[in-house]
Amino acid sequence: MRTASYFAAAVLSACAPLSAQSVGETLPPWSEGVLDIHQIHTGRGNAALLIFPDGTSLLVDAGDGNPEPPRGAERAPDASRRSGEWVARYARRMLAEDDEPALDYGFSTHFHGDHLGSLTDDAATSTMGSYKLTGLTEVAEHIPIRMMLDRGWPDYDYPRPLDNPMMENYRRFLAAQQERHDMRVARLLPGRSDQIVLRRNPEGYPSFRVRNLAANGEVWTGTNDETKQHFPPRAETPEEDWPTENQSSMAIRVNYGPFDFYTGGDMPGLPRPGLPRWHGIEIPVARAAGPVDVAVLNHHGLGDANTEAFVRALQARVWIVPSRAAGHPDRWVLGRLVSTRLYPGARDIFSLTLQAATRQIIGAPLDALSSNDGHIVVRVAPEGVSYQVIIVDASSEVGTIKAVHGPFRAR
Repeated sequence: MRTASYFAAAVLSACAPLSAQSVGETLPPWSEGVLDIHQIHTGRGNAALLIFPDGTSLLVDAGDGNPEPPRGAERAPDASRRSGEWVARYARRMLAEDDEPALDYGFSTHFHGDHLGSLTDDAATSTMGSYKLTGLTEVAEHIPIRMMLDRGWPDYDYPRPLDNPMMENYRRFLAAQQERHDMRVARLLPGRSDQIVLRRNPEGYPSFRVRNLAANGEVWTGTNDETKQHFPPRAETPEEDWPTENQSSMAIRVNYGPFDFYTGGDMPGLPRPGLPRWHGIEIPVARAAGPVDVAVLNHHGLGDANTEAFVRALQARVWIVPSRAAGHPDRWVLGRLVSTRLYPGARDIFSLTLQAATRQIIGAPLDALSSNDGHIVVRVAPEGVSYQVIIVDASSEVGTIKAVHGPFRAR
């Protein structure tokens, strides 16, 4: 464990700029005072590792889902391990300064296989309980998760009972981890900024905060901890109009000094034809978030999300596409992201991967991407004054830097 002298030394360097990151070198692990945001390319779904300035860690999703190639991406780095184990190994490397690496928080934006882990016939059984290893449950097999946050605990009955095999497996995972490994589990509380907090040295970084923006259609208003429910009561809504899993996604905003970051799972901004307007939940969430420096596109960059209103509200300098399959990102979404009619100024777009079918269909507009292959690491300088975007080779565990963008000055 870190000592008081360790933190004292870190305070002395709090104002130091980021050390130089050079193409061809190995990405160094996180260091004290820095905020790291790693979008991990596994080819099978969303997985992001955030390491806060004091070393507190947050895993946002750890998917292992289909489709397989050619429509989907190849497993990365390769098919010798499943995605959950690759994510755990990545986290251990980036948390190398810990004597006993662990994830302080696990965070499941919603319950789909490419975010939580699909249940397959070949999944191994855990050594820690009677559940199968896939996605997030497999991460915990290799690195402990101290607290899980999701949208359904403890009843898992919204908008309808969640009783499919994947969810039954996830609940067995939670029960075993609580009984044998003291994991804590809680439902994310929208509006709150005291649920995801610095665990190691909170006094050292008073400008750092994680705000819970939304879950299950309940959205922060922007005032204190107040929220508003944007979905009507189920009793007053025809069952065929009840919210979907994607619409129920959780979203957060991370603040570090002047730097702001948004991520929100798969929430859509456009209702399907004939459905109520409130199905476009990303719009009130984006307005609650406000302008940010870096944003992860909703729903892998697909066209039912990332609307004009969303792009205009966030006005990100850097957009990240958590892509894994054909159609990620959508042509019209790309057009919105680059449009200076929606907001002025330069912006960069980074995609984890790009499928051949997407290249063939979209063509020249994809030239707007600053990168389309590799882990995407946003490394934020002490006090949040500036940040770099570092592209890291995902074809091996060496962690070779392929490109460095920035530094960008935070707002």
